[in-house]
Amino acid sequence: MIERISAVTLFTGDMAAAFRFYYSLGFQLHYGGASAAFTTFSLGDNFLHIELERGHSPSHWGRVIFYVSDVDEMFARIQQLRLEPSTAPEDARWGERYFHISDPDGHELSFARRLG
Repeated sequence: MIERISAVTLFTGDMAAAFRFYYSLGFQLHYGGASAAFTTFSLGDNFLHIELERGHSPSHWGRVIFYVSDVDEMFARIQQLRLEPSTAPEDARWGERYFHISDPDGHELSFARRLG
């Protein structure tokens, strides 16, 4: 039986830029770092892996959704970092508050929280 997702792995052509992006958003470093070929961030019982791939070019492929305790607080943090989200926080008809931002490699992230 499949129980849950353990980790998501994203590829980057620039580990230092990817590391700075995720670390500045508050992701907790578990392994690796800005000069590593493979970095892991802890997300509770789950993990986000960033793997260096020489010659990788940014692309749009889909979206990873991260639940946060406060969507508007996360959005404010992103604005303070002078990062550019692609949407502002909004309440969706399916019962979540969310917004989107892309990392330096074009991976789209959604920060969300169930309403109610």
